[in-house]
Amino acid sequence: MVDTRTCARPEGGEGSCGAIADMLARLGDKWSLLIVASLGEGPLRFNELRRHVGEISQKMLSSTLKVLERDGLVSRTVIATVPPQVEYALTDLGRELRVPVSHLAEWTTVNTPRILAARAEFDSRAG
Repeated sequence: MVDTRTCARPEGGEGSCGAIADMLARLGDKWSLLIVASLGEGPLRFNELRRHVGEISQKMLSSTLKVLERDGLVSRTVIATVPPQVEYALTDLGRELRVPVSHLAEWTTVNTPRILAARAEFDSRAG
């Protein structure tokens, strides 16, 4: 659990709500967690990863992989073949991220019916 007292730090910095919000925004984008989940099954080449993830463009996959690599979650290995191939894999940090991500996915699966029911009830009252 996050110590909410860190949010009271006016200077921000590591551990502050600003840093936490920045990292959650980065990881909570449309593609990052799907890429992490796909690589959790083992290393994949770029086009294999693209097929696993689904409706992602080549440009978006490339830019998201760069961000994940920069954050230390994904490693990129060039394989000396003709033509050269690039393989992506989770780092130790990326594998650690899979634990809370899998719990979040499980929670979502279990609670989707309740969420949909709450939305329907809200919409009927608002509508």
